[in-house]
Amino acid sequence: MSIDRAVLVFAGFMVLVSLVLTHTVSPHFVWLTAFVGLNLIQSAFTGFCPAAIVMKRLGLRPGNAF
Repeated sequence: MSIDRAVLVFAGFMVLVSLVLTHTVSPHFVWLTAFVGLNLIQSAFTGFCPAAIVMKRLGLRPGNAF
């Protein structure tokens, strides 16, 4: 799996987790969903993604975007 696809999987997973936490624990977890969305938008424009850096260090192969 490339870093590009892993970032998409991780972002989708985090959105689903935050929605479950928002529903079951506290409505304030909706801010986690907003953070993930904003991070995806800024990485589209800047090419900087902290999750991609971590995944690269874990040994995932680079993709086209990261």
